[in-house]
Amino acid sequence: MFRNPHVKNVLSAVAVAGFGFVLLGLTFLLDFLFQSLVDGVIRLFTPADFNMAWDWFPPTKHATFMVIIGLISWPIFRSKLGVLYKAIYMSVPLAVFFATIGIFLYHWPVVPYLVGGLFTIGVLFYFYRTKQPWLYYYTLILVALSLMIFRLLGGEI
Repeated sequence: MFRNPHVKNVLSAVAVAGFGFVLLGLTFLLDFLFQSLVDGVIRLFTPADFNMAWDWFPPTKHATFMVIIGLISWPIFRSKLGVLYKAIYMSVPLAVFFATIGIFLYHWPVVPYLVGGLFTIGVLFYFYRTKQPWLYYYTLILVALSLMIFRLLGGEI
């Protein structure tokens, strides 16, 4: 049964959605821990609440976390891991990037959707030009649509 390509493709798609969802939960938990650690270290040196005093501080923490995810992702995507594992993991940097777009551009209601859409089209074009496996397309579209629907239904990060 598992040798049937249709069954294998369906199971791969389910694995990307399921394990990707678990990884997203772990990633945003890691983001919380990272930001709490930064706040704790700063509290050692000053009693001021930098999150309230300086408008640039919370976005800077998130941008730093995005850079950390990028640095972790680079060797993973360059490794010899299988396509399925890379597609599952790809949900992490994609979701972090889409969340970052939303965080930095939330003042303008339509702009995050436009930038996210342009980013999605650009990555889809890159996948097409470099002849990437279909699971990468699936992961990108799944994450983009999931976060777009989440935001349209009133969800906030």
